[in-house]
Formats: sequence, structure tokens, C-alpha cells
Amino acid sequence: MAFDYLSNTPLEEARERFLAILRDSGAVAQSERVAVGDALGRTTAKPIYAAISAPHYHASAMDGIALDAKVTFGATATTPVTIQADDYVVVDTGDPLPEGCDAVIMIEDVVFSEGDGMADLGSCPVTLFAACTPWDNVRQIGEDICAGEMLLTSNVRIEPAAMGAMLAAGIQEVDVIVPPKVGIIPTGDEVVEPSANPLPGDVMEFNSTIFSGMVAQWGAHGITYPIVPDKPDLLREALQHAVDECDIVLVNAGSSAGRDDYTSTIVGEVGEVLFHGIAIKPGKPAILGHAGPVAIVGVPGYPVSGIIVVEELVRPIIEQLLGTPVAQGATIDATLARPCTSSLKHEEFVRVRLGQVGGRVVATPLSRGAGVVTSFVKADGIMRIPQNSEGIEAGSTARVRLLRDAEELAHSLVVIGSHDPLIDEVAQFVHARQPLLSVASTHVGSMGAITAAKRGENHCGGIHLLDEETGLYNESYLEKHFPNGGVRQVECVFRQQGLMVAPGNPHAIQSLADLTEAGRSFVNRQKGSGTRILSDYLCKQGDIDTSAIYGYAHEGFTHTAVAALVESGAADAGMGIYSAAKMYGLDFVPVCEEQYDLLVPDYAWDTPMVQALLDVLASDEFRARMESLGGYRLENPGSVRRHY
Repeated sequence: MAFDYLSNTPLEEARERFLAILRDSGAVAQSERVAVGDALGRTTAKPIYAAISAPHYHASAMDGIALDAKVTFGATATTPVTIQADDYVVVDTGDPLPEGCDAVIMIEDVVFSEGDGMADLGSCPVTLFAACTPWDNVRQIGEDICAGEMLLTSNVRIEPAAMGAMLAAGIQEVDVIVPPKVGIIPTGDEVVEPSANPLPGDVMEFNSTIFSGMVAQWGAHGITYPIVPDKPDLLREALQHAVDECDIVLVNAGSSAGRDDYTSTIVGEVGEVLFHGIAIKPGKPAILGHAGPVAIVGVPGYPVSGIIVVEELVRPIIEQLLGTPVAQGATIDATLARPCTSSLKHEEFVRVRLGQVGGRVVATPLSRGAGVVTSFVKADGIMRIPQNSEGIEAGSTARVRLLRDAEELAHSLVVIGSHDPLIDEVAQFVHARQPLLSVASTHVGSMGAITAAKRGENHCGGIHLLDEETGLYNESYLEKHFPNGGVRQVECVFRQQGLMVAPGNPHAIQSLADLTEAGRSFVNRQKGSGTRILSDYLCKQGDIDTSAIYGYAHEGFTHTAVAALVESGAADAGMGIYSAAKMYGLDFVPVCEEQYDLLVPDYAWDTPMVQALLDVLASDEFRARMESLGGYRLENPGSVRRHY
């Protein structure tokens, strides 16, 4: 019998009902009293009222002389008034206002009698050429804060300025909400502590580190418990222990439909399961339950699924306990660079890279796999595709929630095109030279670079497109796709392409033809990439039937991805560049030297980002780095081969 989730509840409905049930169950925050100096970032538990006024005395606001304002009346530039020493008192900024005085004259406006100076101030007459009014240059009692005045309401985050205001108002301690305790229980027989040398089958447990960091950003305190094997009794014991200690408990993994997925059953034994299966992707297997006032959330094991579930379903619980919303990123409208299809059954969360190109923000979707945690590292924003939608077409406008400051987008070099590790090296050099600048790169193949440039969606992109008839790179493609010009072909590097094979080349593979033998396997690049075009060209030249090569349709989206698959033994060979083979300790069978250029549209040429890129390409540091990576030859990187 097929496994059935208990529900496929829309996200908003599940969230609202879950929070309401927790409120009705008595989920409330606790408070504690801490010193004001220790209250930074904490949330007030009740209103804060000033104990004293600030200032609590009439204070001089300037260095000068204090006096009764009446003695200055009538003083003008033509009818100065002389003030005798007995009629004023010398004061400094912050001094109490002397008895009988109601104004302060700045020292700069005081003119000494002839022969007198600062040394005699206080014992000699002074002359004033302007009158003052009562309370000039005086900070009166309560000017800033009045005793009894409310400084902060309840449920607000305490910032540095508020700490200063409380101290000025005579407050030494403040009642704050105790950070909600979020217990995190990692589970699974295959789950191990992080290691530099994991064994095959080991799944390193890093989700708890991610979740702890997330809840800490929102004002909660994460507690990670020991890894629990897939044994119901042990999970039940661990869950009950965490429920006794925490306000929220996350059970990581075991929420799906596998043979060892016991979480839903155990949650039902310790408390009550409210929902199992939320209509979101990734994150559908999430479990929402509670044991009295303690929320229990079954979080899917894949890291991206887990992040989405914690963001969308755990953060609101923390907000409810703190009584204040957690700051979220702003949203922005962006033009989608590639189509994004979606299932009608789920609300989908898609990670995107963003950059400002030609006055508009362009969004390029990243890998949507639930286990691709680096997609969150690289993501600049999250795009939602509503439930019951088939997706969003390329060129359409979509709303994106920002994961970084919107201002940064205007200083980001948007690279969409063919992959090469040198793009990451360029990003490092650009940012090190000009910290305001950054690089947002997406690897979609050489044809992807051309498409993005035609649509005005990138600043540049790598291209290495071989013309099978002439044997030349890039020119014929640019002539075809840009008949009216408007782009520059910028020299970058010449690089070695070849077959990456296991160390020692145990199968003696020397060409693609050798891969047609039984028992051999291959990993290719995606269609539209220059490397895939090269593989197709070599097979055509050698009259090789691609269907005879096992894995010819098996695609890796970067050179390093192909190298990783060969290194793992998933394939005997893969087409790629020498630097990727070297990175993974693989042997390399050279096939050709290819020309890897950058396509730069005219509209992007004069931008600071592109000019910074060109400066890096022409630098000695870039040349030295490429030589150290190996497999590259440089002539005049950064120069324009041809302006179309």
C-alpha cells in the first residue's frame, strides 16, 4: 500500500492553525531581569519607564559664562553691554546652572576688556555685543527624558541607543524575554558528526549547525542533542527529554516515507500530530505537532528542505513567543532570466542569483535540489511560485525576497555563461581589490551566455563554441546571433580540454571511441555548453555512435561536477578541463586546446564591474594564479578580439 501523508495543507493555512493551537495550549514566553549592559538585542518583557529625568538638573550646554539673561538686554553691535565679574559665573559644558542664572553665553561671544584675557575670566568685566534670552544654551531638566515617561514598549528589540537612554533615565536593570529554547534532535543510523574523512554511506550532520544559527539570528537559543539512531524507543526518549527542557523541538529527518521514518508516530505518542505534509516544495514532508505548549516540528533531512521549513514554520513560533516580528529581507521585482516550471500541487521556493543589468534586476534560478545547500550560500533571494501555478516564463517579472542588501545588487558583476573555475578566482580578485563589488555567476553553458546577452540579462559570460566547419571558436556564433553587432569578444584564456580519468588510467582510455567498449561509462556536459559541442564534434569526426557510449546523456553542469563524478567512480571518464582534473587528483588525456573568451555586451562595457573585471584579467596576479592552476595558456587576457 502506498504511503499517504496525513495532509497536503497549504502553507498559510497550516501556519495560522498551528500558531493558534500553540497559543491556546499556553505557549507563552518567560521573562528575566538582566543588567542594562547585558540587554543588547534582547526583547523587552514589559514597558520601560524612566526613573529620573535626563538631564536631572539644569545643565550648561556650552563652555562660557552663566548669568541672568536680564543683564544682557539692550546689548547690540553698536551698544555693547559690560558685565561685571560679580554678575556672571564661568561654566563648562555639563556644569550645573548656578543659582540665580538662567542663561549661558558661549565663550566665543565673550569679549574681554582691554588687557584682560582667559586667565582673568571670572575676575574681570566682559563685554557683550548681543543680548540673550532666558534659557539660551541651557539643557533644562527633562529636556531629553522626563521621569515617568515610557522609553520602550514591551516586545521590542533593545538597541544600543535604547541602552544609553535607559541608563540616562536611572534604569540599571530591565525585564526581558528569556530566549525561546529550540531543541534540535538529529536522527538516523547513517548520520555522523562532521569529519574531514567520512566513510562511504556516512551522512555528516551539519543541519543542526544551520538551524542553530538561524534561530539565534531570530532571538532564540538552539540546543543540539546527540544523534539518535533509527530506533523508535530511543527517539521517543530523546523527544520526551527535549520537550521537558525546550519551548520548541525540531526532529531532523524521519518525516518522510522511508522504512525508518518513525517521527510522525513518535510525535503522536509524545504529543499530538496536527499536520503531516505541507504543500510546499522543498519541504513537503514536514510534521507539525505539539506536546502541550511545546511545539514539535518534524524537519525533512535534506538541508534545503529543512531551511525552508525552519524559515516558514519555526520562525513564526519564535516571533509569537517573543511578541515581535523578526526582521525579514525586503522584496524586489526581478526579471527571470530562465524559465522556471513548477508543480501545481505545491507552493515552491526557488533560490535565485540577482544582479542589476541595464537598470533592471535580473534573477537567475539556482539548482533546485533539496540537498543542494550551497544554493543558499550563493542565493541572493528567494522567489515563490504559488500553488496551482505551472511556473514562471523567462522574461517575466517575479517578486523576490532579498537575502542581501538591495544596494549591493547595483555593484554586482552578473556572469551568465560557460563554467570555468577561473570565474571564482576572478570574483576573489575583484572583491579583494574593490570590496564594494561582487560577482554573481551562474553556469548555464556558452549558448546561455549568448541568450542572456541578447535579452540584456548579464554583464558578461564565458563562451567556447567550436565551429565544426572552420575549427575556429566563437566568431561564427556571434556573427549569427548578433547580426547588428552590440557585443565584444574579449580574450580570456586558452585551456586544455580532454578526458578526465581515474589515477593511472586503469582502463587505458585514450579517446571517446574507447568508451564504446562494454563496461565503460562516461559523464558528459549539458546540451548547449561548449564542452558538449566539443564532445559531439569529436564523435562526429570519429564516426562514433553516441548511443554506444554508456552515460553519454549523463550530464554534469560544471567541470568540477564532472571531475567529482569521475573521482567517485560513478563514471570512468568525463570531458573537461585540465585544472578540474588536477583539482581532483585525476589523470588527464588531452584532446585539444580551446579558446575560452568572454562575451561582453556593449550596454555593460562601461560599468565599473566590467572595467574591474578587465583590470583583473590584465593583471600579473591573475596570470600567476592561472599558471598555478595548470592547463591554461594566456596571451593578452582582457583585450578585445573583435567588436561586433
